[in-house]
Amino acid sequence: MIGILFAAALVVACATSLFVTPFVRRLAQHVGMLDVTGERRMHADPKPRIGGIAVYLGFAFALFSTVGFALHSTPIFHDSDQIHSFLGLLFGGTLILGVGVWDDVMGMRPRNKLIAQIAVALVSMIYGFVIPGFNNPFDHNPNTNWIAFPLWVAIPLTLVWYLGMMNAINFIDGLDGLLSGVSAISALSLFIIATEHRHNVVALVLAALIGATLGFLPYNFDPAKIILGDSGALFIGYVFATVSIMGVSKSAIAISLLIPVIVLALPILDTAAAIVRRTRAGRRITEADRGHFHHQLVFRYGLNVRQAVLLIYAVCVVLGAAAVAISGGFRPANIAGIY
Repeated sequence: MIGILFAAALVVACATSLFVTPFVRRLAQHVGMLDVTGERRMHADPKPRIGGIAVYLGFAFALFSTVGFALHSTPIFHDSDQIHSFLGLLFGGTLILGVGVWDDVMGMRPRNKLIAQIAVALVSMIYGFVIPGFNNPFDHNPNTNWIAFPLWVAIPLTLVWYLGMMNAINFIDGLDGLLSGVSAISALSLFIIATEHRHNVVALVLAALIGATLGFLPYNFDPAKIILGDSGALFIGYVFATVSIMGVSKSAIAISLLIPVIVLALPILDTAAAIVRRTRAGRRITEADRGHFHHQLVFRYGLNVRQAVLLIYAVCVVLGAAAVAISGGFRPANIAGIY
């Protein structure tokens, strides 16, 4: 029964995103919400840039339409804390979507956007999304593999986690179809891990994210008719950051911080390289350039946009498979009494 719920969330999110994206595109064109061309842009024509709204609508509608069924027919919420976390994720996701839409429509100075991201992260921490610790993937003993953090470590670490994840996802959004496809692949890997460990709330959220990004992808793949914009990138990064924290908040056996780091290693490493590159050049780390991994595939190695995107998809599949393999040592069958 739980599998049907996950499938329903994925299908509803995909269908909704697929249906609403053309309307969001026309809205953006009508009011002039276009991503203009320029030296650091990869597209030759202005593109509607509020595609994140379509992904959010697919995601939220799928969760709201399936959660009622879950409350009455499927034991997905085991206590009020899980419902609290679920609602907190939706609330925080809505807030960060608003930040992204504001930036896409009005434009925000990097400092102000960072302040807004910090505010959303702090609200999420008030909801209880704080990294309590992590489980050692190389220690299979459930009595010894949990490493807890004191609060003075957990709070700043959580803030860095949120800011890092949201901006890493934002930085990778540089080619048509890249972020939406990478997000779907990464979410699928984390979904497999969550279902293996029976973390059903996390799995439901990830199923909705998979569907929403897949429904958007046909309009976003090269040549894109609409792009995600900051609204989509920040929202997707926020969801990844939050489900990772939800995965470790209840037990040391669900999704450790190491697992999403492996799954999302490409955008994380690309962001770290960008920070080092810009710092060494004496530039602000928020100053955009064409030095990202996906740009190098096009300009240095001569791949076209589709070839570069498909190659990165393949890398993400490998990273996701590695994460699934590493997480296999923590299957619930090995841990009595956790669920």
